[in-house]
Amino acid sequence: MSKNSSALHEKEGVSKPGNTSKSAAEIIKKNRAKQNSVDEFVKQILKGNITYLSRAITLVESTNAKHQQKANEILEQCLPHANNSVRIGITGVPGVGKSTFIETFGKHLTSQNKKVAVLAVDPSSSVNKGSILGDKTRMEQLVTDKNAFIRPSPSGTSLGGVAQKTRESIILCEAAGFNTIIIETVGVGQSETVVHSMVDFFLLLKLAGAGDELQGIKRGIIEMADAIVINKADGDNEKNAKIAKVEFNRALHLYPLKESNWQPKVITASALHNLGIEKVSEMINNYIGTTYENGYFQKKRNEQNKFWLLATIEQQLKASFFENATIKKALVKEIENLENDKTTPFNAAKRLLDL
Repeated sequence: MSKNSSALHEKEGVSKPGNTSKSAAEIIKKNRAKQNSVDEFVKQILKGNITYLSRAITLVESTNAKHQQKANEILEQCLPHANNSVRIGITGVPGVGKSTFIETFGKHLTSQNKKVAVLAVDPSSSVNKGSILGDKTRMEQLVTDKNAFIRPSPSGTSLGGVAQKTRESIILCEAAGFNTIIIETVGVGQSETVVHSMVDFFLLLKLAGAGDELQGIKRGIIEMADAIVINKADGDNEKNAKIAKVEFNRALHLYPLKESNWQPKVITASALHNLGIEKVSEMINNYIGTTYENGYFQKKRNEQNKFWLLATIEQQLKASFFENATIKKALVKEIENLENDKTTPFNAAKRLLDL
């Protein structure tokens, strides 16, 4: 090897017999450590690096104690850069066209140079705990949009199918520069309460002529929805959609004005044919403007933070209880007693809690 060649190798840090420079393995190890550091995660997320954002959400969703600690540190540093988006919850019965609606709506927003993050919750199997996580395949156009980020997450055992860590994921997405966060939930039921605790605007998708109009008129759902969109209002179903719109409007006017001073609206739309989507966008903008002016927007955000605090305490208490070595041992014994009819579930629970 020539002197010039040798000097070049030493400058680049490539090891050769007898030199004291770092080996390639050491350099790789150092780079990996840098990439995995909390500071590097935060730096890259704030730059809008999707790879780091995805990895951070994976850490948030992990049940590993080390991952959780790291995720909490990342969240702590990202928090000052969050809370700068509009959070929209979208729910509806399976088959109502949530994925198609979100894709069309998302494309409409990105065409206005908005950055859209979709946190789509997939139902977890109660048998094998697995999820298909197929939302990316259903949103073929949005997934390739440079201004969009789609993150399917398993619902796990959380209430109503809203992923347990969705709130943390919202913060990370906001820190990454996404100014519209859409949360798609699984079905309709108890999830409304959970969705309502984390979004600014709650949208209920309905179908006309599907036999679920009465479900939509139930007081609980009406009180939580800021708008009802009757989807698939095209072709032969257009007439039914118009009739359903009249019925829902009548039902909405039976209730007193909300604290937000917003009268929920009913809109017909066809996500498949891109009809009514612009009206939905304008309506949401009007809602945000109204609630900003009257102070309700910030008041609701404060209430959501309180709800989040209590939910986190409940979650951590539950986790620490079942991870306790004494409880684990006693639980096996209590289950055995239950199976042999030696105790009742209530007495067994009391003994475990007393421990």
